[in-house]
Amino acid sequence: MAIAAVGQICSTASMTHNLAQCQTLIRKAVASGAKALFLPEASDYIASSPAESVSLCQHVSKSPFVRGLQQAARDHSLAINVGIHEPTDPPSQRIKNTLLWIDQEGAIVHRYQKLHVFDVDLRPGGPLIRESDSTEPGHDIVSPFKSSLGQVGSLICFDLRFPEPALRLRRFGADIILYPSAFTVPTGKLHWEILLRARAVETQCWIIAAAQCGRHNEKRVSYGDAIVISPNGQVAGRLDHVTDIDREGENGREPEILTVDIDLDLVKDVRRMIPLLRRTDVYPEI
Repeated sequence: MAIAAVGQICSTASMTHNLAQCQTLIRKAVASGAKALFLPEASDYIASSPAESVSLCQHVSKSPFVRGLQQAARDHSLAINVGIHEPTDPPSQRIKNTLLWIDQEGAIVHRYQKLHVFDVDLRPGGPLIRESDSTEPGHDIVSPFKSSLGQVGSLICFDLRFPEPALRLRRFGADIILYPSAFTVPTGKLHWEILLRARAVETQCWIIAAAQCGRHNEKRVSYGDAIVISPNGQVAGRLDHVTDIDREGENGREPEILTVDIDLDLVKDVRRMIPLLRRTDVYPEI
């Protein structure tokens, strides 16, 4: 078994502020004996408009946020998984929503670009969000990578609503599937836990979902409820969630972590007890 630390923060448009939050969690993760820290989607910043998002976006080689995490990984020999924004290539008026794995030596050794962008209309009572206005969708399900916790498959937030990528990652050998997120409060209340538990049961993988939580700006509030689900669909650990949007003061929440022992023997046991022998001749696309 190995300890995973799972973070919950409230990112703003200030990368200095957001890095400080993550550095707090790094210190907590190291103190807990964790082998890796998992941070949410868009940990580097959450902007108030597409134009602001594009203006804040930097290449990882220049980003003080990413460089700060790389230095912390080296200093503490701690692997860090983090959701950030990256420029498109060639540069455009959109950015990429990506997930990085920074190893214990501070090197970026894995990258995944979010496949499914978040275009929803939750009015009345919720926001209109068109992530596609500022974000270029990815095109690839990236094979799982080896870590001290097991074989890790990367997905992000809205990807959670589509079972096919998770099933593909299981087929490629994943023991753990990640869903770092910035879920809205209305959709979080309705679907967050049930979808994560469904993905765990379908894939018989550990599910790790770091989360944004709280009010980022006047337009955006995230649900929270960072959570880890075991391969048999049980909640292994979770943090707080937003219950009342009106009472969410901007920057009012302290960064938090939860720690969970990731037991790969449980993956083997669940798969042995309930073997899922898929008829891939019937649906070869999965």
